[in-house]
Amino acid sequence: MAPFSPADRLVADHFPGVRGENAAGIHAALAGVLDHWFEWRRALFPQDAADDADAPREGHQVLNEQLDRLCRALSAETPICTPRYIAHMKSDISTPALLGWIAAMLHNPNNTSRDASRVGSVLEAEAIGMLAAMLGYDPQTAQGHFTSGGTVANMEAVWRARYRMDHWLSLALWLAEQTGRPLDVFADAHMGWSRYRSLREVHQPTEEALRLCSAAAGDPVAIWRRLDRASADGWRGPVLLAPATAHYSWRKAASVFGLGENALWSVALDADGRMDMGAFDSLIARARDEGRPVLLTVGVAGATETGQIDSLHAWRQRLDRLDREDGVHVWSHVDAAYGGFFPIAKGVFDTRTTAALDALGQADSVTIDPHKLGYTPYACGAFLARDAASCAVSSFDAPYLARPELGEAKWASTLEGSRSAAGAAAVWLTGRTLGFDAAGLGEVLAETIRARRQFQARMVDLVPEARFLEPADTNIACFSIAATGERLSSANRRTRALFEVISRAPGFSVSKTEFGPAGAAVIDSHVKRWRGVADAPTMAVVRCVFTNPYWSDADTRSALFEEFAALVKDSLLADA
Repeated sequence: MAPFSPADRLVADHFPGVRGENAAGIHAALAGVLDHWFEWRRALFPQDAADDADAPREGHQVLNEQLDRLCRALSAETPICTPRYIAHMKSDISTPALLGWIAAMLHNPNNTSRDASRVGSVLEAEAIGMLAAMLGYDPQTAQGHFTSGGTVANMEAVWRARYRMDHWLSLALWLAEQTGRPLDVFADAHMGWSRYRSLREVHQPTEEALRLCSAAAGDPVAIWRRLDRASADGWRGPVLLAPATAHYSWRKAASVFGLGENALWSVALDADGRMDMGAFDSLIARARDEGRPVLLTVGVAGATETGQIDSLHAWRQRLDRLDREDGVHVWSHVDAAYGGFFPIAKGVFDTRTTAALDALGQADSVTIDPHKLGYTPYACGAFLARDAASCAVSSFDAPYLARPELGEAKWASTLEGSRSAAGAAAVWLTGRTLGFDAAGLGEVLAETIRARRQFQARMVDLVPEARFLEPADTNIACFSIAATGERLSSANRRTRALFEVISRAPGFSVSKTEFGPAGAAVIDSHVKRWRGVADAPTMAVVRCVFTNPYWSDADTRSALFEEFAALVKDSLLADA
């Protein structure tokens, strides 16, 4: 039996255990939470009359019967607690997150305002501070809030980027119509706050005058027509720039914000499956040539399919140069829904990946999903911005909430109105116990990356036809099945067949993904590894996601890797 590692100890102390080894401790903790909750209720207003606690309740029998029915039904749910589940970006939840979530859920605080959530709102602010520090933001100035997940958090970024660009274009339109100043759509849409304040100070437009030039505050179609008339090049609308690995939520965002799906420009990938910096430069140049403002550009830290981390440091250097040399300020957002916790996994990344993760705190805003590698219950995402200016959005009216005595409320600056405090409490308790640092959660995450590397090495030894995508930045392994010299079309058929075999077998859960034309460089590089022929436009790979904390156990790794390799070998023999 292998000796315990630091990650083993952390997992044993902070997770339920594959087979519920920590059941007694969690039972006791849950009982304590419930006891405290009931005692709190009893002590609230002792003068109020209450029913006899010992009186029989006819509905209890029905409730118990149906609850048992529900529990038995849930026994057929996908078992994500076991390390045999390597299909998607979800896993067992930590004990602190479970207890924190339940404790807050019992009180049902609504983080829409301090009035509806006196404690939950404070927990949210403190938990956001923990995440901000982990991402490289200054927790004293960073702003943010919890969301239902990465999709909403990404839309929060678009909302804020639109708010900023709308301010700059409103002023530019007012100046063009009132003073005859030429309107340059691309330059004015990226003028920056310093230039904006300077122009306002000189020309002194009123707030009302600017609102009448605002597409966000008024009739957008009418404003677009006025922009079109005022600009020599016309108005064609803004674009979003996101790499081909970007989450589907960005296409949703383009649709929801009325930009049109064609406004989402996909940045091609390089041979390593990351955003190609040359392609990014070309799209920026194209946007400038076509007079189409870049509303927002996205970098990815933890691509959904492969876990790859874009070279965010190089991306930031380009954006900083645009700002410094051309006065072009472009909103930068990092979709770190998956990879946002990796900065604390020290010592397992190469120099490039470390530099990329270090650049997270330079972005205007970041998405992170604690319900992924934060091991908290669904649904728990978060949106964070560098400072208050980056978090500003349009104002709204709600007289029943907008009261000075309530203090600062989140309802006016969040896309979601009502928001549970349970996710914030889960993150807060996880940070206070397991810890968002290298010695805590970081060590658990580092071990998942070591597990992925060991899995890959063992598979290569035992199944020579398993061709892994290289490089792999994080804890996701993708591989094709191909013999030396085999055509891609044939490799695709065998890879898809293997996926079907694994899916039907009871032992493991994996996923499958496919690369299309946007990943042409990835396909070409991968096929060359087996000296094959790329005779198909797409490439299928089996995808294995090592998020489960129980991979920290060396004996588990050794046994299950051998079992998985045997399953693959048997499948290939049957297909021969």
